[in-house]
Amino acid sequence: MAKQESLRTSECPVARTLESIGERWCLMIIREAFDDVRRFSEFQKNLGLAKNILASRLKHLVDIGIFEILPASDGSAYKEYVLTEKGRSVFPIVVALRQWGERY
Repeated sequence: MAKQESLRTSECPVARTLESIGERWCLMIIREAFDDVRRFSEFQKNLGLAKNILASRLKHLVDIGIFEILPASDGSAYKEYVLTEKGRSVFPIVVALRQWGERY
């Protein structure tokens, strides 16, 4: 537990960023959102992620301000997970990771 606490309060911005969004599924969820995925069922279908894990990661991403939950844009009863300004600012990180992965 002490290790996790030290990352959250670390003076190192890389450590703090990894603590916030560095978990594998968090970045994959954010990547999907950049491809206009907004609904829980769409995230689950695209990622093949268990419902409980997806729900936990989405809650975390909402709690830290990466996503906000809004009524569905089509007027249906569904809710949508929409990237906030903070969430959209992650785009260059996702692009850099993709470029690095393609190169190496």
